[in-house]
Amino acid sequence: MTQATHLLAIDQGTTSTRAIVFNGQARPVATAQAEFAQHYPQPGWVEHDPEDIWRDVLGTAREALAKAGLSARQVAAIGITNQRETAVIWDRATGEPIHRAIVWQDRRTADVCQALKSDGAEPLVGARTGLLIDPYFSGTKVAWMLDHVPGARARAERGELAFGTIDSFLLWRFTGGRVHATDVTNAGRTMLYDIHRQCWDEDLCRLLRVPLQILPQVHDNAHEFGTTAPGLFDAPIPIAGMAGDQQAALFGQACFGAGEAKSTYGTGCFMLLNTGETAFTSHNRLLTTPAYRLGGRMTYALEGSIFVAGAAVKWLRDGIGVITHARDTDDMATQVPDSHGVYMVPAFAGLGAPHWDPDARGAIFGLTLGSTQAHLARAALEAVGYQTLDLARTMEADGARYPAALRVDGGMAANDWLCQFLADLLETTVERPAHLETTALGAAFFAGLATGVWSGLDDLAATWTCSRRFVPVMDAAKRQGLVAGWHDAVSRTLSRPA
Repeated sequence: MTQATHLLAIDQGTTSTRAIVFNGQARPVATAQAEFAQHYPQPGWVEHDPEDIWRDVLGTAREALAKAGLSARQVAAIGITNQRETAVIWDRATGEPIHRAIVWQDRRTADVCQALKSDGAEPLVGARTGLLIDPYFSGTKVAWMLDHVPGARARAERGELAFGTIDSFLLWRFTGGRVHATDVTNAGRTMLYDIHRQCWDEDLCRLLRVPLQILPQVHDNAHEFGTTAPGLFDAPIPIAGMAGDQQAALFGQACFGAGEAKSTYGTGCFMLLNTGETAFTSHNRLLTTPAYRLGGRMTYALEGSIFVAGAAVKWLRDGIGVITHARDTDDMATQVPDSHGVYMVPAFAGLGAPHWDPDARGAIFGLTLGSTQAHLARAALEAVGYQTLDLARTMEADGARYPAALRVDGGMAANDWLCQFLADLLETTVERPAHLETTALGAAFFAGLATGVWSGLDDLAATWTCSRRFVPVMDAAKRQGLVAGWHDAVSRTLSRPA
């Protein structure tokens, strides 16, 4: 075991950045967080300023270390986890981005994706990447920037530009421009990476018009990527773990066995089921994705993605002023016996799995003069449960084992009412860990494995503890009626027949 046993985890999310220091027992000892601006230049477009992100990452990292009373010499490594699919292109000479980052929620390339589907490209993309053709993924965002920033495509073909997801951009900045790399979980979300051969795919790069020379090297999740440049901290710190946020959460939840599942509730909701060394092919529009790679051995997962979960609560607060604080939804949901027949379909950025309808838009159904703010708040929370049920049932329809237990995390998982509703709808036990920041913990786990803080998966599993289990209690007839109402509401929201 190394002398330094603390890990610094960077959790760079869609609306905020966290830095969390974990000790050798995988317990958080200090946290710093900063929210940053969202940019919506046109309907359906979502952008971030990479300089804002870098400023907050460095600032929260320094703040968390100061709160923990640690010097950089006492930190074994940094682990990075990030919002996936968000694309950045920067100048290799200056490190300056050529455009704001295009965020995973962004739908500007929907027409491009539809054209690719019409041309019959989806079977090739699915066979090699495990993904569907959708604006959600990074590849078409990259091509858009190269086409719309003057001179960018020619500069990219000359090798002057670098592309990366947020993890890769942060690694470049942390290492002072010395390392251009990523990990398999982020590479696997670009529509450019063959998850079976585990390499960038030349055919897909041609199809999406992305030059190979702008792509990063791809490594295991637990890997010593590089060390921080002089001046960032009081000593160099190895960067030894990287993973996309949902795979990091799966790992942080210690879902190491095939058939184990987790669902993370943040801006969106993402359910991942570990399928072991088998890349499970979905016949119902779920995603096959790398879960993690250790020592060159890949573990795969089946994934369902819900684009809007906590973002619907944020909209209730910031968009229409129904609530003052996100936490109010817990109390409001319990103020009323039911949602009064109100259903919210939160397709603010289209619908993800299993519909994959980028043109669907959000809607609220069943409003009457008796509908109140509490009913709207409850409907927003219930929508999270219904969408999770859709994912679990779709995985089952694909032949996967229905989860005997679902481990939940993310900010919304602190809501007792929501956890109970999930258990009731899914008819399965919902397990909430003692520490909800499992995304950051997963990044720390990877970094700790690479640097010897932990010796293996058994070591990591021993650190996971459950704080509360929720078991189903809802009457079957009531559950069936609620679910039928949800399916009717969704069918009215789709831009095309289901």
